[in-house]
Amino acid sequence: MKRALIACLIAGAAVLVTAAPAAAHNALISSDPKDKSSLEVGPSTVTLTFDQDVQGGQGINKVTVVDGGGGHYELPGDPMIKDNTVTQAVGALGKAGLYKIGYRILSADGHPVSGELTFTLTKDGTGTPRAGAANDGSGTPRGEAANDGSGADPHSQGDLPIWVWIAGAVALLFGGVFFALRGGGTKA
Repeated sequence: MKRALIACLIAGAAVLVTAAPAAAHNALISSDPKDKSSLEVGPSTVTLTFDQDVQGGQGINKVTVVDGGGGHYELPGDPMIKDNTVTQAVGALGKAGLYKIGYRILSADGHPVSGELTFTLTKDGTGTPRAGAANDGSGTPRGEAANDGSGADPHSQGDLPIWVWIAGAVALLFGGVFFALRGGGTKA
């Protein structure tokens, strides 16, 4: 009986340890324009490529293109989703300077993923910014918290790291085995 419980314990721990990589969230692997690049002419689209598929649907995903003054250049409407690629149409950019690309997507596993990229426009464009209808004007897509300078991740969704869940499951498994072995060893 004890050997069966120990075997179950080892098997359970092996399952938990090997399941951790599968629980990883979607990550950005490339972008066009590239992060921290310099461009003479603004892009007509922003393309973000992730390592896993992205869920599509109206109002689920958001990509913003914002200048230093908070003016928006992404065109109205949802970005186009094709497997693991997200493409947002962009209008003509304005003054030369730093632009931020903010994104918030829903990965295929149901977890929101957000981040920010930058690029520099080296020559003035012909566009004018529009009001940020998709957000609050902070350059952060709606539904995300702006960074308050606290050092906390403004994109945190309150998820616990996977290791916390694994440690809890292992502790429960060990506790169950301990009480099963202890209870099985007494005779009435």
